[in-house]
Amino acid sequence: MKLINIGFGSLVSEERLVAIVSPDSAPIKRMVQESRERGMLIDATYGRKTASIFIMDSDHVILSALPPEKFGVKVQSQQTEERD
Repeated sequence: MKLINIGFGSLVSEERLVAIVSPDSAPIKRMVQESRERGMLIDATYGRKTASIFIMDSDHVILSALPPEKFGVKVQSQQTEERD
């Protein structure tokens, strides 16, 4: 199982990850609010501003303080290492 570090010692499973999105758009903000109301929101920002949102296949939504660009590079480099 591959894990992605989402900051401050928190990890998520790469296999369960559907998307990493920015929190700026209105549809994403609605999705976060709906997840909060359903009890499916996990806040891993540790009190910092939300910079990226992870959408998982289990319908959980995870908030992270690290920008989405950091994760694209991490996932790509991990996939490159696996192929070598």
